[in-house]
Amino acid sequence: MSDLLKNIDARTKLAGNNKLEILMFTLGLDNRSNRRETYGINVFKVREVMRVPAITQSPDMPTAVEGMVSLRGALVPVIDLAKYVGVQCDEKPTIMIVTEYNGHTQGFLVEAVDTILRLDWSSMRVPPEMLNSQTGGLVTAVTELADKRLVMMMDVEKVLAETGHFADDDMILKSVQPLAMANRTVFFADDSSVARKQIEKTLDAMQVKYISAVNGSRAWVELKKIADYAESAHIPVTDMIQVILTDVEMPEMDGYMLTRKIKEDKRFAKVPVLMHSSLSSSSNQQLGKAVGVDEYVPKFEPQKLAQTLTRLLTR
Repeated sequence: MSDLLKNIDARTKLAGNNKLEILMFTLGLDNRSNRRETYGINVFKVREVMRVPAITQSPDMPTAVEGMVSLRGALVPVIDLAKYVGVQCDEKPTIMIVTEYNGHTQGFLVEAVDTILRLDWSSMRVPPEMLNSQTGGLVTAVTELADKRLVMMMDVEKVLAETGHFADDDMILKSVQPLAMANRTVFFADDSSVARKQIEKTLDAMQVKYISAVNGSRAWVELKKIADYAESAHIPVTDMIQVILTDVEMPEMDGYMLTRKIKEDKRFAKVPVLMHSSLSSSSNQQLGKAVGVDEYVPKFEPQKLAQTLTRLLTR
């Protein structure tokens, strides 16, 4: 199975071209549709695919958390995605996808892995509202394959937040200091409902106004409207927004492409772009810098996000 992930470093060239590669997998028979749904996860988040090793049961774990496994001397939590999603499985899953993002490593149990699919973010669509309500916001993007199968990008950040409680940040937010400046607005784009909620909580604690978009494509439409208005009113864009915050993985247009477009438009020359992503490896940070990102902050660290935003908004 390691053959699936060979030469992953070479895939970094996809960044900035609005392209991605996803590992497709199935979980079992979905009770709602009575069929096997195909899900996907960004290859950048996958460390390896392996047979399920011996799992040590742990007390007081959430229902979907099977326990812990030891990988190269480190204890890694294991999450049964079928249980988490509510999919019926007659047999225990035999495959584990080891993911690493946001400084955390975890194993996801799945029924089977399919293949790695290379595609353009423009072919990934925002899921319809009906699908959103059915899945509880678990799907962030959908694409249709040539064989008419639908592949749904799973919001692994939501899974991590709800099973590991990494988004339970109310105590941390109490230490966030309000920004003692009026007329400061942050524009942010993120496709994850969990991430958007955390950003909003952080900005509310800072007492900073904000405008948001659910992906890079919609963000770019709104940003151009802001720049057009500023131009017609003969005022700088910085009178309207002072920082742009963007995720990396987003349907239709990713954060790399959004940043490239912003940096190519001279009207945004004095507006810093802050990348906020669970793809927190040094290589991903370098990719961000290559397209013009000014700073980088990992997700699920609201205090660090607030500190960085304060510095950018007051400089």
